[in-house]
Amino acid sequence: MLGIGQVLSKLTTDFPDLTPSKLRFLEERGLVHPARTQSGYRKFSQNDLSRLRLILTMQRDCYLPLAVIKDYLADVDAGLNPPMPGAGLAGGASILQTGRRLSRDDLTREAGATPMLVQDAFSASVLTPAESYGEDSLVVLKALVELQRSGIEPRHLRGFRQATERELGLIESALMPVARRRDPSSRAKVAEMAMEIAGQLEVVRSSLIRSALGRIAP
Repeated sequence: MLGIGQVLSKLTTDFPDLTPSKLRFLEERGLVHPARTQSGYRKFSQNDLSRLRLILTMQRDCYLPLAVIKDYLADVDAGLNPPMPGAGLAGGASILQTGRRLSRDDLTREAGATPMLVQDAFSASVLTPAESYGEDSLVVLKALVELQRSGIEPRHLRGFRQATERELGLIESALMPVARRRDPSSRAKVAEMAMEIAGQLEVVRSSLIRSALGRIAP
């Protein structure tokens, strides 16, 4: 059985934003159920640890709202074998992947890209230069490789960054009342609510794109 500090030490390498407040928030939302000592301290089992890793990975890699994750876990707890939500997203990337980090050369090689394409992605702000890159960057670069084969270059996607900034503004406006409280519990709640809103915006965006495609291939 592990205390909160031990849980953080095992998970923060892959999930650096994880805090005690976020763990308590996940418990309040009913996603994890740690045991309690007679003194009231939380104690997490190895199963709890695996469950937390799954929850955090589903959030990070597929931007799934907590409500969707909770429903999935409820089906698993009931002995069912539900499909993994979001498993078909992001070019087939598995949400069970951990926080593997890649150098720029490794990223370029694994994506089947050219250094010029990577540089063009940086210039168009579709990718951000960094010392190392995660699975999300790899998925994006693979998508850019495929788009290039259809004649779509990173420079054609500059508007994506602007659209993202507009969505961020929506999220910030919606969360302003909670963000103003500035206590640890509120900060954890803001982080979780931001992920939830982002997930719902993704649902709307995907639906609009699917509807629009009907005009191309009715």
